[in-house]
Amino acid sequence: MARVRVVAGILRDDDGRVLIAERIGDQAFAGLWEFPGGKIRDGEEGLSALKREIDEELGIEIFQPVLFVSLEHDYPDRSVCIDFYLINEWSNTPEGRNGQALRWISPDALEEDFLLPADGPVIRALRQL
Repeated sequence: MARVRVVAGILRDDDGRVLIAERIGDQAFAGLWEFPGGKIRDGEEGLSALKREIDEELGIEIFQPVLFVSLEHDYPDRSVCIDFYLINEWSNTPEGRNGQALRWISPDALEEDFLLPADGPVIRALRQL
């Protein structure tokens, strides 16, 4: 089974809401929502990948991301190792640069079946903050 290293950013606004993005097109799990991020390239450090992915997807520069949760999740075709970072500071306004919808939502309103299967533990941890 393929093993993929991934980073994801949990942007939190002043009201404690988090930003989620809809998966679009021919991506696996299209129509579900996720925390923005993506694969770490060979030879790339996690924080560099996070900054690159967030810029590519949302058009923002992030500052002082803090590692929040690391987890592994097995899908039928691959295993993913994901580092989730809390992000409270950024420049510019996030926008879906790939045509994906974005939504600010309270962690209490997040439903596990609304997001990618690997995100369940993250949702529960966010509710503890």
